[in-house]
Amino acid sequence: MQENNHLLTVQDLSVSFFTYAGEVQAVRGVSWYLNPQETIAIVGESGCGKSVTIQTVMGLLQSPPGRVKTGSVQFEGREMLNLSPKQLREIQGNRMTMIFQDPLSYLNPTMRVGEQIAESYRLHHRVTRQEAEARVLEMMRLISFPEPERNMRAYPHQLSGGMRQRIMVAMALICTPQVLFADEPTTALDVTIQAQIIELMNSLKEKLRTAIVLITHDLGVVANMAERIYVMYAGKIVEEGDARDIFYHPKHPYTWGLLASVPRLDGEQNRSFTYIPGTPPDLLNPPAGCPFAARCRYATRACLSRFPEETSFGGRHKASCFLYYPGAEENLRQAMEGRQQS
Repeated sequence: MQENNHLLTVQDLSVSFFTYAGEVQAVRGVSWYLNPQETIAIVGESGCGKSVTIQTVMGLLQSPPGRVKTGSVQFEGREMLNLSPKQLREIQGNRMTMIFQDPLSYLNPTMRVGEQIAESYRLHHRVTRQEAEARVLEMMRLISFPEPERNMRAYPHQLSGGMRQRIMVAMALICTPQVLFADEPTTALDVTIQAQIIELMNSLKEKLRTAIVLITHDLGVVANMAERIYVMYAGKIVEEGDARDIFYHPKHPYTWGLLASVPRLDGEQNRSFTYIPGTPPDLLNPPAGCPFAARCRYATRACLSRFPEETSFGGRHKASCFLYYPGAEENLRQAMEGRQQS
């Protein structure tokens, strides 16, 4: 992985949770990078390690039981994993922020939303209450919040789900961060509001020149936002590439499954709903080979014994799958024919 000019670089990150049942290997050797003013997406099923990775990068990993076993997280060339709590607080909520997936769980029900938006701005910029209020109004107008002067004095329960999510966006962006993590930002919103939130984030990215890391299982959201995509499964990156590569030329069987499970609007009225059979592996005792092997119809003996090395398909497109190893041409042909028929 190249590290030149990257805003944020995660290299060989492994994170485990040590419980009474044993060691849960939540993240296993994950590497990715983010460029300035870029949007990337980390996609995968629930429990694949997406959120744990981001919490570790943000310095929010609860320890114990969580522990970083190996790896490096560098922000502007500075190692994040070695920072003291005070040094982390200077970055958290200021230069690096996060939108969580459930606003009601993170908004304080006893505080007016304007006060909650202003809180991090006052902490990091040492401004007066009046200056902070002016900044809040500016931010609420920027996100096209209706009646900002009145609604900044509302409590979270008085706002709709879409309005609460806009408040979360305002809270995350009020300090004009360099990196914004969005953890399932459109979950539990109806499709119209989802589209509005996506449009809002794309617009603010251009205005504020913020880089975005999108964490989601919804490939529909990814298609409208991300420039590059990392596909994550059972704590590992199994495929990565530009959005066009992942959507039009996917290589890993798990990526095929994710794409096939997305509802289509192409007129195929009788098309049956497709899902990935089986369940993810138990990360208390992860498999020695490819973690997707037990659910993959194209798995071979090699898939069960060791994790495949990356195969490059040109540009930034890579996948870890034995289908592309020398000698697997017949398996690949059958896999491609099966995918076209499904």
